[in-house]
Amino acid sequence: MMQSHAYQNKNIAVFGLGKSGLATARQLHLGEAHVFVWDDDEARRKAALEAGLTVQDLFQKSWPEAEALILSPGVPLTHPAPHPVVELAKKAGASVIGDVEIFLKEKEAGRVIGITGTNGKSTTSALIHHLLSEAGKSSALGGNIGTPVMDLPEQDEDGNYVLELSSYQLDLTPSWHADIAVLLNITPDHLDRHGDMAGYAAVKRRIFQRQTEDDVAIINIDDALCEHIATCLAIHGEGKLIPVSTTTPVDGGVAVIDGRLEDRSFGDQSWAMDISKIGSLRGRHNWQNAAAAVAAARSAGLTPDEIRIGLMLFGGLSHRTEEVGRRDNVLFINDSKATNAEAAEKALTSFENIFWIAGGREKAGGITALEPHFDRISEAFLIGEAADSFAATLKGKAPARKCKDLEEAVRQAAEAALRSGKKDAIVLLSPAAASFDQFTSFEARGDVFRAAATRWIEEEGA
Repeated sequence: MMQSHAYQNKNIAVFGLGKSGLATARQLHLGEAHVFVWDDDEARRKAALEAGLTVQDLFQKSWPEAEALILSPGVPLTHPAPHPVVELAKKAGASVIGDVEIFLKEKEAGRVIGITGTNGKSTTSALIHHLLSEAGKSSALGGNIGTPVMDLPEQDEDGNYVLELSSYQLDLTPSWHADIAVLLNITPDHLDRHGDMAGYAAVKRRIFQRQTEDDVAIINIDDALCEHIATCLAIHGEGKLIPVSTTTPVDGGVAVIDGRLEDRSFGDQSWAMDISKIGSLRGRHNWQNAAAAVAAARSAGLTPDEIRIGLMLFGGLSHRTEEVGRRDNVLFINDSKATNAEAAEKALTSFENIFWIAGGREKAGGITALEPHFDRISEAFLIGEAADSFAATLKGKAPARKCKDLEEAVRQAAEAALRSGKKDAIVLLSPAAASFDQFTSFEARGDVFRAAATRWIEEEGA
């Protein structure tokens, strides 16, 4: 693990004791920093005490003298207003940073591959890690996905850190620098935390900061904001620019058009393959992810043959167009991670004959942006707080019914799909809404869907 010695004998505050906050506090403590921690949740404070950490209320007027405040990414740094603990820390002269900043101070060796974007960053990060690992390269995956950065195993000179980064994490990492940096897309999200789209885009662009001529910048030029950033990088950037696209072939880049991948990122060493039949990479959104991952893998030294094998063996991620199982003509797809319309659109455009389970806590705009794809929906099954609003949007455009909960929606959708007799009828959970009205997380929601779908599938042989 990444034990921290950069703050030895210095006072460090940690606010927010989720998985990453607790991991950072532990490693700072082991590195002989004077660490004091706080979380509003009593159970988390208890866990910190059991880990041997000093728990101290950081809201007292006499805020302790500290070198830095390590802030949880979920705590507002600037918008809509700085959290009170941020104000107290700054008033006391402490820098406000995140766990990735601590990681960068401690890292002694290994390539850093950073991935960000509004959508697709988890799949892209996992795919890059998978390609490296299948090729026999040492790779550690973490950050906004899976393992906190301070719990990653240390890499040697030939190793790789594959880090998924949210805009919140980039905002808390002033010294960020990646050997290979990937920007997938920028669409409206988290605007309450960044002020407006300009502020959000500016934070996302930081994935490329401090790059030199030895570094690589990979960017999706199908996205208007990303294309503008790519143009700026082409003029002012220091690193090698590799554009990716799912609409047009790109010289010096990687494109996936109608499922055919073509890699021209290394001049005359171009190669191609058909990825349209790889279930875990179904749909244009996943073709974009694959293009970016291939560009990163080539930049990290993988051969086309190594990448081909890795792509064929990629199983995908849970809750992201995950194939749960099949009974007769009915295929179940768990896309619980689709917590907004932009994300749900990816699944809706990847299938036909869809029996769509949607709803939850509605986000701005609801599902109106999905109207061009309503003709793919055989019937919608609506759950949660958004059920009435979604039903109103679908009225006259696609049949819909409201269900009391997710389990009922799964059963009704499955029976309707079976009765339809349609080949490859898809029961799709792609909620286009947050999960917090009925579930603790999108993962919990997806787990309930998976369990309910599995029960229905197994009933066939009962």
